[in-house]
Amino acid sequence: MYILTNSNGQTTRDCASISRSLSAYRTETAPLPKHLIKRFAPDHEKVRNHKHLRIFGKLLHDPNLWHLNRRSVAGAFAVGLFWAFVPVPFQMVGAAATAIPTRVNLPISVALVWITNPITVPPMFYFTYLIGTWILGVPPVTEGFEMSAEWFESSLSQIWQPLLLGCLICGSVSAVAGYCIMRGLWRLHIVRRFRERKLRRESR
Repeated sequence: MYILTNSNGQTTRDCASISRSLSAYRTETAPLPKHLIKRFAPDHEKVRNHKHLRIFGKLLHDPNLWHLNRRSVAGAFAVGLFWAFVPVPFQMVGAAATAIPTRVNLPISVALVWITNPITVPPMFYFTYLIGTWILGVPPVTEGFEMSAEWFESSLSQIWQPLLLGCLICGSVSAVAGYCIMRGLWRLHIVRRFRERKLRRESR
């Protein structure tokens, strides 16, 4: 708020300055292009009506779950990337169960778990398994190894401890990295818009 004092010592509010300041604030804090985010995020209605997410009922009507702002998007990346590394079925349910109480963007949260799919699961989980064996100091199981989901299923009784540990570590690191990167990109976008606006004002 801008406070001006006249020659008589009387304090007045510069309404015009306040109005311009608020207008500039709204512009400079505008989010990353919504059309770009919406292009990759699943449709709201499809998420609400997904057969695995119906269990949450009216909780899905919380408007905070559909907002696109810096906190919501960055938090959604953290949630989605963490659950993408959790070796359990129905990762979407876990992501939604985390997104709802933390009030981050639900479509982005559930969409990111699909980083792990039938093609990416074997190399991703093998990498996390190796991370777990390295931390625990145990040799990796190599007998009959093949880069496939079937090998993981058949060897689960032998590898579950280093696999789970590696998944939790990689998931946590990815969540923190995703959160920080999105916050950083959002801030860079705001700074760039501020500089562009400043240059336009100076060129007039």
